[in-house]
This record gives sequence, C-alpha cells and structure tokens, in this order.
Amino acid sequence: MTGADILTQVRDIIADVLDQPDLQVTPATTAENVEGWDSFNHINIVVAIESHFGIKIHTAEIEELRNVGELVEVVERKLKTKKA
Repeated sequence: MTGADILTQVRDIIADVLDQPDLQVTPATTAENVEGWDSFNHINIVVAIESHFGIKIHTAEIEELRNVGELVEVVERKLKTKKA
C-alpha cells in the first residue's frame, strides 16, 4: 500500500468521523485547519485509523504528529513493520 493509498483512506476516515463528506485533506492539513477537529474528535480519528488498519499508535507518537502527512507516515511505517 502506497502513501497515497493510505492518505486517501485516512482522509475518508477523518471526513467520516467529523461528518464532513466533502472535507479536503492534504498532507499539510492540521487539526487547527479543520472545523470540528477538537481533542475529542482527534481521539476518535486515531481510534478509527487504528481499527481500520489493524495497528496501534502509541500516545507518544500521537503527541509528535504535526499534520496529516506525518500521520500517514506513521501508518505506513506500522503497516510495513506489521508485514515483516
């Protein structure tokens, strides 16, 4: 699975959690850029991503994320590790 594939799926998850089907998400998107993306929804987004991809993102990793692109990188890295 490529980074672009992961980004598409992450975008769909974020849009679904925030109930914004037309939400535009890029690697540079941050929670501050998106209406409704508060701390509660941030947790819901992370849980939904973990469930969707079958991975676990640790709290320390979540705290380091600055944008969606970095989230995609974490997911991609964990999927590669999971396959190994």
